[in-house]
Amino acid sequence: MIICANRAPSSSLPTRFKNILLRSCLISIAAMMPAAFALASNAGRHSGPIVQTSEGPVEGFVTHGVAEFLGIPYAAPPVGNLRWRPPVAHASWQSPLKATAFGPACAQIYELGVFAGPANNNEDCLYINIFTPTIGKGERGPAHAKLPVMFWSYGGGWVDGESNDYDGSKLAKQGNTVVVTFNYRLNLFGDLAHPALDNEGHLFGNYGILDNQFALRWVHNNIANFGGDPNNVTILGQSAGSRNTASEVLSPLAKGLFAHAIFESGAIPTETPLSIAEAKGVAFAVAAGCGSGTTPAVAQCLRNLPAATVEALAGSQPTTYGDSANSAYIAGLITDGQILPAPAIQQYQTGNFNHVPILDGDVENEGNFALAGTEYYESPRAPLTETQFNTYVTNAYSGNAGPGGSPPAYPSGTPAQVSAQYPLSAYPSAQQQWGALETDANYSCPTHHVDQILAQQVPLYAYEFRDQTAPFYFPPMPGFVAQAYHTSDIQYYWPLYHGGAAGIPHPLDKQQENLSDDLVAAWTNFARTGNPNGPADSNQPWPRYSASSGPFLAEGPVGLSTESDAFWVAEHHCTFWDKVLVYQSTVQ
Repeated sequence: MIICANRAPSSSLPTRFKNILLRSCLISIAAMMPAAFALASNAGRHSGPIVQTSEGPVEGFVTHGVAEFLGIPYAAPPVGNLRWRPPVAHASWQSPLKATAFGPACAQIYELGVFAGPANNNEDCLYINIFTPTIGKGERGPAHAKLPVMFWSYGGGWVDGESNDYDGSKLAKQGNTVVVTFNYRLNLFGDLAHPALDNEGHLFGNYGILDNQFALRWVHNNIANFGGDPNNVTILGQSAGSRNTASEVLSPLAKGLFAHAIFESGAIPTETPLSIAEAKGVAFAVAAGCGSGTTPAVAQCLRNLPAATVEALAGSQPTTYGDSANSAYIAGLITDGQILPAPAIQQYQTGNFNHVPILDGDVENEGNFALAGTEYYESPRAPLTETQFNTYVTNAYSGNAGPGGSPPAYPSGTPAQVSAQYPLSAYPSAQQQWGALETDANYSCPTHHVDQILAQQVPLYAYEFRDQTAPFYFPPMPGFVAQAYHTSDIQYYWPLYHGGAAGIPHPLDKQQENLSDDLVAAWTNFARTGNPNGPADSNQPWPRYSASSGPFLAEGPVGLSTESDAFWVAEHHCTFWDKVLVYQSTVQ
């Protein structure tokens, strides 16, 4: 059967995208794609396409030329005795499962400003969503669909976020790819090490990463029936989702499950040594009333805790930047020795990772997002001050450099050296002074450091998103200048992205939409071939990155251009930060 939408490609699309769309009709031929799409007639029982999965059939719907399948359970609910265990397969079903609404989000405690939420105590949350393109009625497609697959892991600092904020229709239709989004466990449900759990003989600690890997295996087993190529999967994510993606590149357990990787604002996973993570876990168990022991009885006590109790101990919404967004018990990603065998930089440097083409970059003013969260929660809201900047620098760079207080410590005098790099006289406001420091120390220079290592081992393409006109989905705040803030680029791939439950969606204007078209073309080209340049780009406008010379692609606001590696280093003070930062202990 042929599945085609009854809508022609928009006349506003660039010619290259019209041509892609006119070639992208999915054909379901039993001998070629067993158990693939079957679309019922108007007189039939079903109103949408039916696809067979390994657990049972699912029924989606078609809108604007994209078939969507939402809220498919990809694993059993991780509740009861399955809490703090690796995910397992969901029970099968016989009748078509309605896949027309997103599944519930995973338990989370706050919204990081307006980023995600709402807060909830739900543990039954392991659901996956698929967006796959169709085209105009009567158009014939390729004999074998086998479209490239884009597997998206959302951000949110591992404490919040949900897949239902991401509309994959543009990447699917305009880029002719199959797009996958999914939920994974967060905060204490997703990242917890405790000897009583860790000694049970299963993979442990990084349960959110295990969810990522289980969803990736589910895709590998099922995506052909949705028109995707299981041998051409690109993993990608933003912020914590980017660090999840990097974890898959680093994890031997994910070998062979993907062909390319895209890091958006986070190439180095935040890592906590196992000993520190287990100490946090024991402290959590004591606070929860389960005692300080390491016996099976303690593990059972932890699994018997009400979800609301676990969430209460996971922390509360911070009100100022510099406060811990997590409670003292959350470890973040853990160097557990199996899922994540060793510190990321060590693995990158030794070549002990899954070698695939990588596309890696940041946005120009990453740090402004966290500062927006600070002002958002202040009452009354007021611009950040120089005093707040100085206090933060003193607190952040006087102590230990590693996660959880682990060594080594910053050398004496580091706060004064940091302040000298970022004098208030060089910036229009203390907010932009602070934002520049946060961008350089936590994103741009760590990214550059990783690029220098990776470019010597795998095909690498580097970028910086620089559209300072990007819509700002926070409410207006006194004196705040958003610029190209962390998460601002998401809107250019995922239509009307608004950050979460409290965010304000803003349509892109014509110039921004043009940039969006260029970025979607580059990302989906990369998903197709491992090269962001399309077949028509004979001059290769996006050069491969070299450790000796760069360059990186500058994205926006009026199009794509290249900048030298030296420009990046100078703009972000990386010569200074390369001497100060302990990259193997980089924190988010």
